Amino acid sequence: MKNYFFKFLLLAPFLIGTVSAAEIDEHMNFDAVYDVYRGGLKIAKMKRILTINGIENSLYSETKTTGIVSLFRKDKIIEKSIWESSNGKLVPKFYEYLRTGSKKERNVTVEFDWYKNQITNSVDGDSWKMAATKGMLDKLLYQLSIMMDLKQGKSILTYQIADGGKEKNYIFEVVGEEEIDTKLGKLKTLKLVRKREDSDRESIFWSAPEMHYLPVKIEITEDGEKTVVIINSLNGLKI
Repeated sequence: MKNYFFKFLLLAPFLIGTVSAAEIDEHMNFDAVYDVYRGGLKIAKMKRILTINGIENSLYSETKTTGIVSLFRKDKIIEKSIWESSNGKLVPKFYEYLRTGSKKERNVTVEFDWYKNQITNSVDGDSWKMAATKGMLDKLLYQLSIMMDLKQGKSILTYQIADGGKEKNYIFEVVGEEEIDTKLGKLKTLKLVRKREDSDRESIFWSAPEMHYLPVKIEITEDGEKTVVIINSLNGLKI
């Protein structure tokens, strides 16, 4: 499947925001499972788990090949963000990315030291430091911030992300409403497009208001090839 599986995961992308601290509590906890398709063929399953307990809040993601694809490759990617809520904002503390089961195994960690305003990046044992900008998020936690910002009625969403040892801007725009078919039934959604000036890669998200704006479908198109991610099941996160 070339590197399509990995391209999706690096983008998966499914969310600086001003989030009310009162909105971030245990009622937001969820466990969601998604199917990942390429060219109409299911190539992977993705699981996302949000745990808010006031001690060690975490957002966890696990994706692994499935079906006929898994007969040829046993790829598995785990991402985890440890974070806290402070003064009404999401504050990342630690991010980890672990890819196994292929020739391109990779282990990445990002540690945020907000006392020194410094980030320590480590890739396969090699480490370096960079400045931490106030409001910066990691590559997983911004997806929770998207949900919070949509709940506040924002239509242009901008995030500063620690990505690949650099600070990058992720910009999303709400472009309309759309009803989509899923295994959970027909869902009304807001459609968001990620604006990218440095790439021909297109990312589209569909977030469901009745599920606290959880992304229930994602499409990523690059070089004419499309990856589709769509929700299969959900526990929790009901309004």
